[in-house]
Amino acid sequence: MHELSIARELVRMAEEAARANGARKVREVRLRLGALSGVMEEALLLGYEAACRDTLLEGSRLVIEPAPVRIHCPRCRRDVEPEGLQLMYCPVCGAAGGTLVQGREIELAALEIER
Repeated sequence: MHELSIARELVRMAEEAARANGARKVREVRLRLGALSGVMEEALLLGYEAACRDTLLEGSRLVIEPAPVRIHCPRCRRDVEPEGLQLMYCPVCGAAGGTLVQGREIELAALEIER
């Protein structure tokens, strides 16, 4: 379960940022999770709870904000959300072969701390 490793790293990064900002406790962690990240949300939530034990994050809430897939269309020259994940066609002009610009991220977006 690689989600536990991801959860441990997330907790490490969040605790480091919280300490650098004078936190006594972390109440909430916001995570942007791309649709193509390969991470199972339920497994990540379980791993997060375990990874938080004996840290500033113990008892905190993990809020996962989905990051949809976006591609850059070579024809339209704009970033768009394809209609499906299997077929990366531009929904505006129908062009194929866009460049993925969003959807794989696992990003610590924000912390709510208590000082």
